[in-house]
Amino acid sequence: MTSYFSSDFKLAVVGGGQLGKMLLYETRKFDIQTRVLDPSPEAPARLAANYFEQGDLMDFDTVYNFGKEADVITFEIEAVNVEALERLQAEGKSVYPAPETLRKIQNKGDQKDFYIEKNIPTAPYTRFENLGALKLSLTANQISFPFVWKSTTGGYDGKGVQVVREQKDLDKLADVPCIAETMIPFKNELAVIVVRNPKGEVKTYPVVEMEFHPEANQVEYVVCPARIDDAVAQKAREVATKVSEAFMHVGLLAVELFQTKDDEILVNEVAPRPHNSGHYSIEGSYTNQFEQHLRAVLNLPLGETASKTGAVMVNLVGEEGYQGDVYYEKIQDILALEGVTPHIYGKRETRPFRKMGHVTIANSDLSKARAIAEKVKQTIRVITK
Repeated sequence: MTSYFSSDFKLAVVGGGQLGKMLLYETRKFDIQTRVLDPSPEAPARLAANYFEQGDLMDFDTVYNFGKEADVITFEIEAVNVEALERLQAEGKSVYPAPETLRKIQNKGDQKDFYIEKNIPTAPYTRFENLGALKLSLTANQISFPFVWKSTTGGYDGKGVQVVREQKDLDKLADVPCIAETMIPFKNELAVIVVRNPKGEVKTYPVVEMEFHPEANQVEYVVCPARIDDAVAQKAREVATKVSEAFMHVGLLAVELFQTKDDEILVNEVAPRPHNSGHYSIEGSYTNQFEQHLRAVLNLPLGETASKTGAVMVNLVGEEGYQGDVYYEKIQDILALEGVTPHIYGKRETRPFRKMGHVTIANSDLSKARAIAEKVKQTIRVITK
């Protein structure tokens, strides 16, 4: 068996944002050597890596040459050159999650087609090559308002997703390949993190409930456990496990779900990496999502996914109207609140709705944790100096 700990073994992480930074807390804990690639010289993960390289994640040669120097390769972002990962895998490198999994997930249209093929419940949708084709379909009454527009590639953090309620909303849409998805009248937006190692060992985390910012289409709060019936929670974990097994995914898979008015569970979309919906686990779980991803990609036994306590996470995003050097106004005030732990991502520049950090509130009384989360949101502001 490979010796990962205090050895010459090297783990490559493609992407060095906040997810890479938090993953590297765990590699430091286990004394595992890491190589990180990111386009930004100020990447949050650069300080914790044994080796940091600045480079374009979509450039074949950059990703290929970077990965060649490592034993196992993983990634913390989907916008990566898949051909380079495929070549590395063909040459005998371990790449987890697998490039073919990433390829299916990178394109939202392909992802939706995959759910239909595998009989996984998802909202009805139509694919379009461009905005013109979508408009023609509306004129012909093949689709109708309201619907959710998603660009098939390049969308993240609320970008590339738009609720289209009427004709004038079409003016906001980019002329790109896209899907128009039927708007589901849902009770809750939920998420389940599934972890799977190459041996096929699979575990799920408790179902979390996500509350979204109405304008930015970004997660504002994550509540764990979700305030739903046990039967619905069980169904959500079963659907998420089915998704993971269909993808034959290795590592962490975040499965975003809708709970409909009739308590059906529909898959919205997935992310093959640690995810915003699992950040609560750093304080709230016996094994946090980043350690779990590490265990999975190294084919180690998976950790305990149960929660130690109730937890609510609140995202810290750049305040509207501010761009420039970041200042966390009143951070000392939230540190005085019960059960509060802030995580600052290390991005020096703020801009409206940019994810700059998160705060976890750990409390066995979930309603109390949620009230403190509200106070955190009202108190701290991510602005400029």
